[in-house]
Amino acid sequence: MKHLGILAHSTEGAALCFLEFCQEGVRQLGAHVYPDVTLDYIAFGHSLPAWDAGDYATVRATLAVSVQRLANAGADFFVSPDNTAHLALEQPGPDLALPGLHIADEVTELAAGAGYRRVGVLGTRYLMDGPVYPEALAARGLAATVPGEEDRRVVDKIIFTELVNGVVTDQSRREYVRVIDQLAARGCDAVALACTEISLLVTPEISPLPTLDSTRILASAAFEVAVGHWTMPTWRGGPRT
Repeated sequence: MKHLGILAHSTEGAALCFLEFCQEGVRQLGAHVYPDVTLDYIAFGHSLPAWDAGDYATVRATLAVSVQRLANAGADFFVSPDNTAHLALEQPGPDLALPGLHIADEVTELAAGAGYRRVGVLGTRYLMDGPVYPEALAARGLAATVPGEEDRRVVDKIIFTELVNGVVTDQSRREYVRVIDQLAARGCDAVALACTEISLLVTPEISPLPTLDSTRILASAAFEVAVGHWTMPTWRGGPRT
């Protein structure tokens, strides 16, 4: 089995990915059995000024340090359970120390396989305003739709003031359901939970649209690679085209 490295960039999403990866091992391999896994985390707060300045190259350099540390720990490949981090990981630069799965590609593959055509995208303001999901979905002939400007502010505020701190409230859940309902009215046939903490708030049972849970999709893909069911990734950061 291959050794997974988890490149953390937000606390709750990384923890959920770690748990899901290990639980998938238990489901498929038996009690207390899963591939080796190492998590590395340079606190998000150190990168926040660069995010706000649009300095993605600096964020990439910080993330590259984590990838190198994962390689030093013996990891064979990495995942980053943080959708927004992929804005920085896609920036040009030296190859990362490990190959990695790209979260938006994994979500897109599942969406395409399920026959969805227009996917609503929820995430941080950086992610919703950026090219990661529109480009990934377009590569498979799918369309991306984001909420309107005011709703994007609502979604982003809840992520940064609540979800990344593990805070879940009924009021915020209602707001997200309302936003998803608006996406459905605009023709979306699924919604990507493209912040790895959103699944703490929105479950398939309450969502007006089928959900694409980026955290669990990524963890499942990582497990399939680790146990040899899927081939090793080749992407080492930078543009994918």
